[in-house]
Amino acid sequence: MVVACLLTLTALHTLNAALTLRWMLYAWETPDRLRVTSFAEPDAPRLSFSLLLPARHEEKVLRHTVRTMLAADHPDFDIVIITGDDDPGTAALADDLAAAHPDRVRHVVDHHAQKNKPRALNTALPACRGDIVGVFDAEDIVHPHLLRHIDAAFRTHSADVVQGGVQLMNFQDSWFALRNCLEYFFWFRSRLHLHARQGFIPLGGNTVFVRTALLREAGGWDGDCLAEDCELGVRLSSRGVHVVVGYHPSLVTREETPATLRALLRQRTRWNQGFLQVLRKGEWRHLATVRRRLLARYVLAAPFLQATTGVFVPVTFTIALLDGIPLAAAMVAWVPMLLLLAMTLFECAALHNFGREYGLAVRPVHHLRLLWGLPPYSLLLALAALRAVWRECRHHNDWELTAHSGAHHLPAP
Repeated sequence: MVVACLLTLTALHTLNAALTLRWMLYAWETPDRLRVTSFAEPDAPRLSFSLLLPARHEEKVLRHTVRTMLAADHPDFDIVIITGDDDPGTAALADDLAAAHPDRVRHVVDHHAQKNKPRALNTALPACRGDIVGVFDAEDIVHPHLLRHIDAAFRTHSADVVQGGVQLMNFQDSWFALRNCLEYFFWFRSRLHLHARQGFIPLGGNTVFVRTALLREAGGWDGDCLAEDCELGVRLSSRGVHVVVGYHPSLVTREETPATLRALLRQRTRWNQGFLQVLRKGEWRHLATVRRRLLARYVLAAPFLQATTGVFVPVTFTIALLDGIPLAAAMVAWVPMLLLLAMTLFECAALHNFGREYGLAVRPVHHLRLLWGLPPYSLLLALAALRAVWRECRHHNDWELTAHSGAHHLPAP
């Protein structure tokens, strides 16, 4: 019985580690694949954009974000700032920005009793004038050439949705900030390209662009979902829309990591709980193929997998060391560790690549921090997953807001 339990747990851990490693490596499998993940050179712009900017208690960063967005070299866009009716500080700043740039900036107020990002976005959707709706976060640093590349990507690929890259930048701030930055690097540099190719994609929370008519036809965002980006991606994937993902280091939208472990735990709890909500909602059942539905079930159940891994990995290795366990079974139990080692070595190589692409100084101490930070970071993710399951079971759906300070306002390379 003990051996059977050991082998079952090992098989689950091995599958999870193997798939994670596969998705991490996808973009780097061949030089051609890495090349096609980028944007092509843009031509003359033809589309118009409405850029939604939900902002809640974001007085520290909103002005800087709007300034970077106004620097866009695209001729036809407007910015719609959305604030809550209970947030006078951010609302006053939004009014000032709209008054200073009446041709580009508008301010919409969200009067929902329960405030969250999807409800704010839905409030602004009727006010969108452009052919394309884009979503950004209040702390974003947006590249001035991004909209031209997005414009060309829609027309070149006949796309319904274009997902651009997002990158956390302040990797030097803490050991967990380093790992958080690298997670984003893998997610937008590699994994989302694989999801788009396979026809199922949980969209990113910002730098995502959707044809306005399609978005309105789909009913906008789910106002009750804590991962509205994932939910929209699943719902549009189930309709068979064409999603294009583009990534180039010079064009990514730059953001900051959560400042504290508590903030990171709450953020990951919200994301994980949102994934569970999307899994329960069941739109993924309408995906066209069995393979896509299996992929969706696996990805959306990730909180359960993370929670299980965090609880049972130590149990697995403890069992493997017990007397009376057959040698072959004990050796099999170490297979996930070998995959974890391979993943860690690739992370070190990717960290070097990350520093080179963004012109950042990655030193040996950062590689050491990456290595020793893996166990506590894995534990934190497992705790966030367990907390998400607990909150979902108790129907706690309040939006735990992540505060921003502008820690990512680094000089451009």
